Amino acid sequence: MLFILEQYIQISKINDFIFCPKSVYLHRIYENFDQNTYHQEPQKVGKLNHENIDSGKYSTAKKFLQGMPVYCNKYEIAGKIDIYDLETKTLIERKTKIKKIYNGYKYQLYAQYFSLAEMGYDVQKMFIHSLSDNKRYGVPLPNKQETEEFGNVIDWIRRFDVLKHKPKVVKAKCDNCIYNNLC
Repeated sequence: MLFILEQYIQISKINDFIFCPKSVYLHRIYENFDQNTYHQEPQKVGKLNHENIDSGKYSTAKKFLQGMPVYCNKYEIAGKIDIYDLETKTLIERKTKIKKIYNGYKYQLYAQYFSLAEMGYDVQKMFIHSLSDNKRYGVPLPNKQETEEFGNVIDWIRRFDVLKHKPKVVKAKCDNCIYNNLC
């Protein structure tokens, strides 16, 4: 059975897929249940952290686009940005706590970047912001090789077959996965 995502891939699912391809499939199983039945503390904190962005309460300054829906026809991806500063042309993705800049974080930011660019916005700088310690980590704009790698990841997501997937068990990842009891 081939697991086919909607035509447009949700930008937020890119990081999840990189973390564990099967988690996106398992998320779809749970999405009709109350999130309290499967969300652990990190997911609950992350959801709370996004409330100010989603409700446009991060700032009242007109220079900030907050929680704006974005899409990119080229890659067939859609989602929301956290913050785009119109004056400095800076895209900011917020995470609860950054220990390392993982590829999933970068690809999620790239997806927002490509979406904004296709929508006519000029992004000149990108950051991932760690809320717990108020640190910002610069992420360079994607070069040709990174753009190609990003496209390959999007293709991989589209072709993913959950029944053929042979997961590489990484104890540290599996221990932190909210779906580990199903694997």
